[in-house]
Amino acid sequence: MTPKLQRQDPQGLALYDTDIVAWANEQARLLRAGCLDRLDLEHIAEEIEDVGKSEQRELANRMAVLLAHLIKWQCQPERQGNSWRRTIRDQRNSIARRLRGTPSLKRCLNDPDWRADAWGDAVAAALAEAGLDDLPQDCPWPVGQVLDPDWLPKSPGLKEG
Repeated sequence: MTPKLQRQDPQGLALYDTDIVAWANEQARLLRAGCLDRLDLEHIAEEIEDVGKSEQRELANRMAVLLAHLIKWQCQPERQGNSWRRTIRDQRNSIARRLRGTPSLKRCLNDPDWRADAWGDAVAAALAEAGLDDLPQDCPWPVGQVLDPDWLPKSPGLKEG
């Protein structure tokens, strides 16, 4: 079997470590040319796994922004306005598009650790942006309600379920 070859830059360093875009283009070229024995399989596998992780992070970030705005909506009724409403709508739409485009991401919504991380990020944002405190440790709203385009939390407090 031919050993795995990795293209190197002029300094002799692995292209993967010095220019990820050039490395990716080179791997695509080798793949299309059928030069499978020259592919950097270990790094290709890592990059494929990272795509999934990146999608999960993007979903978590959007969920955290949505939750932070729902927290502020509920806890600061005097500041409710079109800007917050638009952000809530836009995040819900973006999450829905992401879930339609990558249905396997739906499992994140049922993962308690993933939800806890998104809630923790939302609480941190609400604390930083609005100075809110005494927020619950766990999200008081079911995911279906959070994503429901017709639902907004009632004011005041975070005691809903």
